Amino acid sequence: MLDLEEMTAHDAHLLLKVLDYGHLGCARTDGRPYIVPIHYAYDEPYIYIFTTEGMKTEYIAANPQVCLQAEDVRDSKNWRSVIINGRAELLTKSEDKERAMQLITKRNPTLTPAISRMWVDAWGRANVVTIYRIHPETISGRQTLPQFA
Repeated sequence: MLDLEEMTAHDAHLLLKVLDYGHLGCARTDGRPYIVPIHYAYDEPYIYIFTTEGMKTEYIAANPQVCLQAEDVRDSKNWRSVIINGRAELLTKSEDKERAMQLITKRNPTLTPAISRMWVDAWGRANVVTIYRIHPETISGRQTLPQFA
């Protein structure tokens, strides 16, 4: 049987700083969920994400409450996971976007997968880049206890 424990707030924040990849959960006002893998940058107390317009930005526009899950899995008996619930804010001020891009590109210099392929719509327009700042409301984590043989 696997033994789990709640992570301390300190350890949850440290894990967020070390990792840069997780899963973003969104839900429209009709309750339909949507989850996507995403790179992020953590600059306490905020989380920044870089993406292009699409389904996740439509969901966030309809309902800015989001959930980000990040994990460090070594194997099935040795892992840590953090969940952040908060509100996503679309950044519009150039100084906010520049600061966020510095943080984001430091963690993910290639900005993949967001710009690994720039889709063009039927009118020949490229995707629009969007940057969000997530304001965490709760941060919690769990981890496995060391296994002894």
